[in-house]
Amino acid sequence: MFDYLVVGTGLFGSTFAHEAAKKGKKVKLIDKRNHIGGNIYTEKIESITVHKYGAHIFHTNNQEIWDYVNQFADFNRYTNSPIANYHGEIYNMPFNMNTFNKLWGVVTPEEAQAKIEEQRKAAKIEKPANLEEQAISLVGTDIYERLIKGYTEKQWGRKAADLPAFIIKRLPVRFTYDNNYFNDRFQGIPIGGYTQIIENMLASDRISVELNTDFFSNKEEYMKAFPKIIYTGMIDQFFDYRYGELEYRSLKFESIVLEQENYQGNAVVNYTDSETPYSRIIEHKHFEFGKQPKTIITKEYPMSWEKGSEPYYPINDDKNNEKFKQYQDLAEKQSNVIFGGRLGMYKYYDMHQVIASALTMAKKELN
Repeated sequence: MFDYLVVGTGLFGSTFAHEAAKKGKKVKLIDKRNHIGGNIYTEKIESITVHKYGAHIFHTNNQEIWDYVNQFADFNRYTNSPIANYHGEIYNMPFNMNTFNKLWGVVTPEEAQAKIEEQRKAAKIEKPANLEEQAISLVGTDIYERLIKGYTEKQWGRKAADLPAFIIKRLPVRFTYDNNYFNDRFQGIPIGGYTQIIENMLASDRISVELNTDFFSNKEEYMKAFPKIIYTGMIDQFFDYRYGELEYRSLKFESIVLEQENYQGNAVVNYTDSETPYSRIIEHKHFEFGKQPKTIITKEYPMSWEKGSEPYYPINDDKNNEKFKQYQDLAEKQSNVIFGGRLGMYKYYDMHQVIASALTMAKKELN
């Protein structure tokens, strides 16, 4: 009956299913959760669109990807401008002239650069070997101690000196008064939330969806019954952890409805001290400039991952990447299974990167 089984209804699986259906293929999608959309799932509570699994801001430099996703939803003009709270002191992010002025009283880019250079020289770091050294090389010791160290160690569950340097390279550093976190040309939030994107991707009579369905409860039968499987779950779980478990970080979300119009004045506030147990508070209404009489906030607690919890972030250090390579070698020998998405590829993908990789794979597979 079906040409493909897609395991997971997140962006990767749903993009592939949409493209396959356009080519006349019949696709069945299954998902262990009780809803479609994976981690970009949004739901309405008190008429506010709530990002159930954390803040998601769509951004890309790719015109083709921007045009593609705009088929499925209308986007607003939201600009990601998070702020950092360090023991009640508020700083702009990403690190820019507003941050430097608040911290040091400097006014010009030249003054800010001189201050960072002074701290960089004092630290005597010639070749950064870990995240801590990389951060100090980029922005100096003051910003590292206040705005990076505590947040990062909460997020990853280990000392910054034990984390790879590449993680911090995602953070922009600007010598302008610009609070826009991303450098991309296109940015926004779908008006009414992300779930509609997946609903519209899957709105075809050639696509069938089953929720509350765990691939691993019937893996052998699925493998026999479908000529091709698109698998977007954990690659190590697919192979029954043959080489051991890959490491992930998980998250716990604590959401509260508040009888007030505005709680923190911004969609995302990062708590960068080590004492606060949560890493950030999201106030969902600000993603869509909401004026509702109530508000909803979500506290985000980073956690260790263990079997049974949700994996959110792969820990791409040398040890885990080496183990992943072993699983990838196994995956390449699977003639009827294609692995994709953040978990299937054990890679930190942003949403636009997930869609791009799914389109690339679909083009190769369907043409």
